[in-house]
Amino acid sequence: MILGVPFDVTSTYRTGARFAPTAIREASLNIETYSFRASIDIEDLKLHDLGDLHVTGDAVETLKREEQVVKELIDAKKISVLIGGEHTITLGAARAMGKNVAILDFDAHLDTRNEYMNQTLSHTTFMRRINEQIKPTEIVEIGTRAVCKEELSYAKKAGISFFTSQQIRKDGAEQTAKKIKKLLDDAKKIYLTVDLDVLDPAFAPAVQNPEPDGLCPHHLYDLVTKVCDKRTLAFDVVEAAPPYDNGVTAIQAAKTIFEALCYIEKTHRS
Repeated sequence: MILGVPFDVTSTYRTGARFAPTAIREASLNIETYSFRASIDIEDLKLHDLGDLHVTGDAVETLKREEQVVKELIDAKKISVLIGGEHTITLGAARAMGKNVAILDFDAHLDTRNEYMNQTLSHTTFMRRINEQIKPTEIVEIGTRAVCKEELSYAKKAGISFFTSQQIRKDGAEQTAKKIKKLLDDAKKIYLTVDLDVLDPAFAPAVQNPEPDGLCPHHLYDLVTKVCDKRTLAFDVVEAAPPYDNGVTAIQAAKTIFEALCYIEKTHRS
């Protein structure tokens, strides 16, 4: 089930993620659908687009609505695909997952500040709120390269694992995926979130907080498909800001969704 969440109220640098659900849908109609990684064509999957969540200017209320919808989908044994929107929306969806869930986050940032610009609920703090409120079995952040000392200290204290972009390039996708999968061994459920700023701005320039020294698309797709399995009940793709390019970033987002969905389907067939 596809659900757009056009929400970017707490954005702190560039705005525009509220336009991403429409742009990514349009991109998805104009790229090919076969995944060589999964040997599956996404046109063979049973997909339904629910349209966009009715968001408000209030983050608390928007996340509450999102949580209710995602919980209904999970209870109905439907895989939820959320198209953001800013990264704060991951908190609402993750709440719907219940206990024994691992959070797998592809992101340039750790997003574990306690507050930023006098806000404790935002796209810069949501991962800390997830850790406090949901208490996941594991939080794994991949592609990290933009942090402050507060975030590093909290990650160490909270036992949050992260893999830097430099480390991934050195070790390669295969070795990195093995380490990630080992961390996920005890999880009963997985929530996957992909912040498009995990990619280098050369490949995804239209994001809300671009950061140099990022991953290449093939690293992202390889890692996503190597760590996704039938425990992945929901995922999101967030932080695209379409006004800042000519559609390249939306295409990256659509391709990420295609690869993830096809590989999750493959694990259910095997």
